[in-house]
Amino acid sequence: MKYYLAPLEGITTYIYRRAYHQHFAPMDKYFTPFLVPHTKKGFSTKEKNDVMPEHSPGMNLVPQIMSNQAESFLHTVEKLKVYGYEEVNLNLGCPSKTVVSKGRGSGFLADPDGLDRFLDEIFKKCDVKISIKTRIGKDDPKEFARLLDIYNQYPVEELIIHPRVQKDFYKNQPNLGAFHDAVEESKIPLCYNGDIFTPESYEEMKREFPQVDTFMLGRGILMNPALLDLIRMREKTDVKKTTDIDVTEWKKEETSRKMQSADRYKKEIHAFLEQIKCDYLEVGMGEKNTLFKLKELWAYMGQNAPEAKKALKRIRKSQSMVDYDSASREALEDFILF
Repeated sequence: MKYYLAPLEGITTYIYRRAYHQHFAPMDKYFTPFLVPHTKKGFSTKEKNDVMPEHSPGMNLVPQIMSNQAESFLHTVEKLKVYGYEEVNLNLGCPSKTVVSKGRGSGFLADPDGLDRFLDEIFKKCDVKISIKTRIGKDDPKEFARLLDIYNQYPVEELIIHPRVQKDFYKNQPNLGAFHDAVEESKIPLCYNGDIFTPESYEEMKREFPQVDTFMLGRGILMNPALLDLIRMREKTDVKKTTDIDVTEWKKEETSRKMQSADRYKKEIHAFLEQIKCDYLEVGMGEKNTLFKLKELWAYMGQNAPEAKKALKRIRKSQSMVDYDSASREALEDFILF
């Protein structure tokens, strides 16, 4: 199986990715938050920091580009080639209204003919691999059949599908029927993305799509940075369960394992957050902006600590790093891993 870390704008920066890679089960691929082409000769300092290979040691990093103009896309690819990249990812999934209003991200899906022309030009002129991250349409899942026909015409390296339409944002359930259609009709290797928050939800997707061997984790990792570790641990223990005659003894071992793992992973999450904090401060982010970044992470992680209401409130209201540190340690005590 292969696992990817989804790009989330403003969150999965090189600092987040580096800290994650050092403390938890490594991903097979990491994706940068989208780069929007501009007329500058080079990248901005922020963009450069995010794509510099030395900022992502030991990682298979793929830059993501958001564009609906072939010339701009190709220009950005040329700038990325200077850094040695041999694959880029096209963002056709972002549901943000500010993005969609400009016909970018999942907004581009509303213009299948224009998308077809765009893909035709970039695949004719581009000499690096191009993968695509897509939703199944802008307004209606019925749009997906046409979109998939378009994708199938091109040598797409990989098709990462989040089976929601743009207007869903992250509400409603993923449209698994649409993904089943992709499994049946796609000529392109597929990756599933969407609502994998626990090892159990991952296993449900594996059972639903046994033909698929690649999964992208996004909000689930933000909620629980140890999620992939737990998925891999679960896979190992499931193998033992199927071969173990004494089920009662197996359950006792599983309970003991979870207790020991919970303590270990809570310490690892604390170290992970500390590294992010220190790295942001070291690059001159400043205490106020670093606090904002940490609070943003806890907005996700807090969903796995429902009993830590007081500590989470203190995190949200913290105005100093001292206050944050105390509240963060308290919230981690109630953090639920399993």
